[in-house]
This record gives sequence, structure tokens and C-alpha cells, in this order.
Amino acid sequence: MKITYDKSVDAMYIKLNEKLTYKTSKKISDDVLIDYSEDGKIIGVEVLMASKNAILPFPKGSVPIELSSAVA
Repeated sequence: MKITYDKSVDAMYIKLNEKLTYKTSKKISDDVLIDYSEDGKIIGVEVLMASKNAILPFPKGSVPIELSSAVA
């Protein structure tokens, strides 16, 4: 899993699987989109207006960071 935050657009992306290829997205609310692979598996979640819609792993206004953890 990899979590990235783009301060310039206030968007957070949670990539759940880096091996699958993106096929389509589904908007589940005004600020949340789910990305799916060709076989329908969830590969990522995008949270727009992240500073208001998510618990960010860093203080508001910090420089963009990337968090990674290995998935067994």
C-alpha cells in the first residue's frame, strides 16, 4: 500500500495494489473515487479535499510526502 498527498490540489491517493492495471473509476461521493482494475478489483482510492475529508498522516500545510508499507 502507498499513500500520497498532493498539497497543491489537496488530494490524497491510497494505492492498494501496484501490480494491477487501471481500467476505470467509480465516483462514490463528490470527493471520493475508487479505481478498479480490468478484473474489477479495487486498486486505489482518491480523496479530494483531503484536508477536510480524511485524517491525514501529517500536519495540514506540510510538504507532500509518500508513505509506503509492504503488503504480504
